[in-house]
Amino acid sequence: MRSVLSPREVNRVLRLAAVLCRDDPAAWARFIVKLPARVLESLIQHWGAAGREPQLAPDGDWRLWVIQAGRGFGKTRAGAEWVHSVSRLGADVRVALVAASREEAVRVMVEGESGLLATSGVGWRPEWRQSRGELAWPTGAIATVYSAAAPEALRGPQHHAAWCDELGKWGRGGARAWDNLVMGLRLGEQPRVLVTTTPRGGSTLLKRVLAEPGIVTSTGSTFDNPHLPMAFVAAMDGLYGNSRLGRQELRGELLEEVEGSLFPPALLARQRCERPGAPTRVVVGVDPPASAGGTCGIVVAAADPAGGLFVLHDASVSGRSPEGWARAVADAAEAWDADRVVAESNMGGAMVRSVLEQAAPALPLTLVNASRGKVARAEPVAVAFEAGRAWLAGRFPELEAELERLVPGEVPEPSPDRADAMVWALTALLGRRAEPRLRTL
Repeated sequence: MRSVLSPREVNRVLRLAAVLCRDDPAAWARFIVKLPARVLESLIQHWGAAGREPQLAPDGDWRLWVIQAGRGFGKTRAGAEWVHSVSRLGADVRVALVAASREEAVRVMVEGESGLLATSGVGWRPEWRQSRGELAWPTGAIATVYSAAAPEALRGPQHHAAWCDELGKWGRGGARAWDNLVMGLRLGEQPRVLVTTTPRGGSTLLKRVLAEPGIVTSTGSTFDNPHLPMAFVAAMDGLYGNSRLGRQELRGELLEEVEGSLFPPALLARQRCERPGAPTRVVVGVDPPASAGGTCGIVVAAADPAGGLFVLHDASVSGRSPEGWARAVADAAEAWDADRVVAESNMGGAMVRSVLEQAAPALPLTLVNASRGKVARAEPVAVAFEAGRAWLAGRFPELEAELERLVPGEVPEPSPDRADAMVWALTALLGRRAEPRLRTL
């Protein structure tokens, strides 16, 4: 029989106490006094009193537990606390701590703010034997650090349990590291693995692990953690919101890469740079909204003396009146000292010209009339990115999410207004005349 309760059992005891005692201090005191010794010990030793349900180890007989959640959810704390609980099971317990690199395992899993050393309870702090890469608890349990980049180090050692951190970013050798680890989980009656990771759609290993039998998953987002500063949460929501990057990194959603995309995530990541110096030309591309309340794509791009093309700013707005989005265009042109504003006129015709001229009579305006679809227009721009001539000078989550949805032969839905605005701006800087056709006003 176990000497202490599991964290989930402790959590349930406290939830029951909260219902029974509510805000009565005397009732709380009477409740605590009547608790059995093993429950009191559990309250001291386990973090079931503080951990949220998705952070607590599942009940029942499971082999693989995956916490797939956004940044700041509390994955590291959950992993560290689970390893602490495993270390109490006996003197001969052996645990593997595996990360993308040894440095990350030490920095996050061992020495991090929510790592194993920082979360050690009074009288239960393991000794960190840095030269050997292992932690030793008072019981004699040992946890050893491994790198997924060195899979052969996991060939041979045997373990009762393993904590694998950020599986989604394990690079070359990650699959072999996982296979070697799993084959070495043969100690004890019920070997177990905990995986804590922010999902990455491009990770074939993560997809494979999520499809394995005997898996239990916990999910969550950055916004589930009540201990994060409100200013940080508000800033992240404002910057990334429901963008593709926000859905993955903050909300913990596993997003598949769009097959055949003109702008796959790897290309956009490769073609990212710091803002360039003084440009030779600056163009604001505009894709007016097709309906009231829609998004007006407004993207600022520039060319440098060497012929490089750079996306500088996404000033797109949504839910504005024609006068409102026209003012946003004029503001962007003024802020970036634009030489030219290129706006599509297919959906608005004379109205587009009229509202822009009202917003800024001296606006250097060129209207463009598209004869091909959005994806076809984007192809020359995608070639410029592939050739290393076009760059993203910063991060533009919503724009990048739209770019990733551009696939030849398909009509993207909803309309990629930001991406189209970028294409108009960069096409003008490329100097192409066949398409789109420009007519200066």
